[in-house]
Amino acid sequence: MTPTKTTQAKKLNWGILGAARVNERLLPAIIEAQNSQLVAIASRRAGAAKATLDKYAPCHGNVNCYDDLESLINDENVHAVYCPMANNEHVEWALKAINAGKHVLIEKPMALTVADIEAIEQAALKNNVKVMEGFMYRFHPQHARVKELVESGLIGDVLSVRASYSFLMKPNRMYRIAGSVENGGGAMWDIGPYAIHTLRWAMGLNNVGLKNLDLGNAAQNGKPIEPKSVTVHAKFNEAGADIVTSGILDFGNDSEGRARFGHFDVSFERSRKSEYEIIGTKGWLKCHAAWVFQNDVPVISWALEDGKYAEERFAHSNHFNLEIEHFSDCVLNDKAPMLDLADAKNNCKAIEAVLKSAAIGGLVVCK
Repeated sequence: MTPTKTTQAKKLNWGILGAARVNERLLPAIIEAQNSQLVAIASRRAGAAKATLDKYAPCHGNVNCYDDLESLINDENVHAVYCPMANNEHVEWALKAINAGKHVLIEKPMALTVADIEAIEQAALKNNVKVMEGFMYRFHPQHARVKELVESGLIGDVLSVRASYSFLMKPNRMYRIAGSVENGGGAMWDIGPYAIHTLRWAMGLNNVGLKNLDLGNAAQNGKPIEPKSVTVHAKFNEAGADIVTSGILDFGNDSEGRARFGHFDVSFERSRKSEYEIIGTKGWLKCHAAWVFQNDVPVISWALEDGKYAEERFAHSNHFNLEIEHFSDCVLNDKAPMLDLADAKNNCKAIEAVLKSAAIGGLVVCK
């Protein structure tokens, strides 16, 4: 397939598969992005697509609103598809879109098994399209600053990362825990991908001078590294969905023999939190909110062994807009997405190990 329509266009034509709640921020992001335009939205619920458009972009016209998903996939004017459907539906509809020649941004988690992501990868290669997992948080400038500070050697060699993500479950979100983890339900498949992604990414920033890297378990230039084993505890409901999950990822010793652990907790029983902390040999650095909302002031702080302490505040940036602009740029200019499919597979592999550990109540070696 030769994607001439997308590579020659000034703006990428987007379609949205579903009227999910995330459209509150994603739909306006597509409309506002300089290199994107929304041309279609679809839902299997009659009238839901039009209602979603009217709610989040009431003055925006020239958008086809479909009451079935296939019509959007078959719409030749749609060049890229955003897939925000239920976790256990991502693969089916992503593959349909890919096989129709559409580029696809898939809301996290991309899939519930590594095998399914491999199927998506093969289909994307066959159809010559771009596919990316939707971790919007990574596109906020504060994380680039975190990377810059850690890799400058400010806090020394990274040996520990802690990530905490939670929000209090409300009645209108109970669908998130109505199904078992095998079917994509629960906290681990909902907010857990953020926590695991954060740990893998932040631990991979440990390349100060490269002397302490376990080069067999990490790549240079700040790429994520993968855990060797996990130990997890979880609380499950009657449907088999986890409500709270907490655990430790063992990233193995560095070349100096020092242990490297990642600690995470995700919960639907606690107030909203999306923070992570990176602890090194010279100090620590903290991101106070990875999920940045419209009125939030993004803050990172750091402290060193010698008593120095600092906070940095950032101007407002919409990470959904930045994510859409990045993916659109990748399609329009044939660039590789920042978050590749190898990253998606490795994140899924770690989550599979986490859920296995939670099920058996013991240590699981990552394969």
